Amino acid sequence: MKILIVDDERAIRNSLKEILGDEGYDVDVAEDGPTALAKVDKEKFDVIFCDIKMPGMDGTEVLEKIVADGVDSAVVMISGHGDIDTAVECIKKGAFDFIQKPLDLNRILITIKNATDKVTIVKENRQLKKKVYGQKMVGESEPMQHIRDMVSKVAPTDARVLIIGPNGSGKELVARSLYEQSTRSGMPYIEVNCAAIPSELIESELFGHEKGSFTSAIKQHKGKFEQADGGTLFLDEIGDMSLAAQAKVLRVLQEKRLSRVGSDKDIVVDVRVIAATNKDLRKEIEKGNFREDLYHRLSVIVITVPSLDERKDDIPLLVDYFVKQVSTESGMPVREFTPEAIKLLQEKTWPGNIRELNNVVERLMILGGNPVSAEDVKLYVTPIQ
Repeated sequence: MKILIVDDERAIRNSLKEILGDEGYDVDVAEDGPTALAKVDKEKFDVIFCDIKMPGMDGTEVLEKIVADGVDSAVVMISGHGDIDTAVECIKKGAFDFIQKPLDLNRILITIKNATDKVTIVKENRQLKKKVYGQKMVGESEPMQHIRDMVSKVAPTDARVLIIGPNGSGKELVARSLYEQSTRSGMPYIEVNCAAIPSELIESELFGHEKGSFTSAIKQHKGKFEQADGGTLFLDEIGDMSLAAQAKVLRVLQEKRLSRVGSDKDIVVDVRVIAATNKDLRKEIEKGNFREDLYHRLSVIVITVPSLDERKDDIPLLVDYFVKQVSTESGMPVREFTPEAIKLLQEKTWPGNIRELNNVVERLMILGGNPVSAEDVKLYVTPIQ
C-alpha cells in the first residue's frame, strides 16, 4: 500500500508520513503540486492526500490533472479552511473524500481503507472489461438486434432493469452491456449470484455486518450495496432470494439507504440495480415466493433474452467467436468448422444455451480435426435431438 502526502507545511507532511509509516504503509511526500504530479507520473500511489491551499498550483488543480490523466489513485483533499461547499466541489471534481484539519488519525485510517477498497473494485472491473468473453453480445438475429436497441436506449438512464431468460442464455452479458454503456461505467460494477449464497448469509453479503453481530463476524464487513456505491449492482438469479432479503432490498430501492446486520445506523447509497432471473416471477408471486412490490420496483424495464434454440441463425457467428476465444485463452491453434459441421450444430437443440455451445466448441477444437467436420460433430457431440 503506497500513499503520497502533498502539503506545503513540512510539519504536517512529515508527521503524517511518520504516523502512517508506523501503521505499515509505504509513504512518500511532496511539498507542492508540480512535485506531486512528477511523482505520480513515475510511481503508482493507492491513495493521495492533497492539501487544497498551496502556493502556486493549488490542490484542486492537482486533483483535476490526476483525474484527467485517468490515474488509478483515490485522492483525498485536506484543508484547514474547508466548508460544505468546498467539500462538495472537490467531490464533483473527482475527489474520493474531503477531510478538515486538524487531522484525526482514526478518520484518516478509515478513509484509507474505504479508498483502497474502491480502487481495488475499479481495477477489477477494468480487468473484466479486457476479457474477450463478455465484451460484447454476439449475434445478428432479430432478437439480438432488438436487445441491442433496448440496451442503447436504456443504458444511459438510471432505470432499473429486469433481465429474463433461461440459464446459459447470456443474461449477464446484457447486464454488463447496460453497465458499459451507462454514465456509471467508470464506477464499480458488482455482481451477486443470489442462488449461490446460502439464505442465512445473503443479508450479510448484500448489506454488510458489524463486528460481533454473529458468531463468525470477526470484523466489520461492507456489503455489496456499499461496494457498488456510485456504480451498478447486478443481482443475478434474484428469484432465489429469501423473502427477508427481498424486504431489505426493497427498502434500499425505495429509500436509497441501508443498515448493516447488527447495526441500526443508516448508510446512504447511490446504486443502479440490474436484476436477472430464469424464473417466471409472476408465478413466484402467486406461490408467495416473491414480493410483488419488489417485482414492480425492479421491472421498470424488462429485457427478455432468447434461448439459443430461438436464435439458431447466430450459431455460425457464435462458433467463430468461441473458436477465437478458446484459442486466445488456451493457446490452441484456431480451427475451421466445415459448413456441414455448422449445419449439424444448427439442427441440434440446445438446453444449455450459449454456455453449452461454448463447451461444445472447445471440445471439438480439442478432439476434432482441422477443419472440424460433420463426422467430428457426430462423434463428440450429444446426438441431434
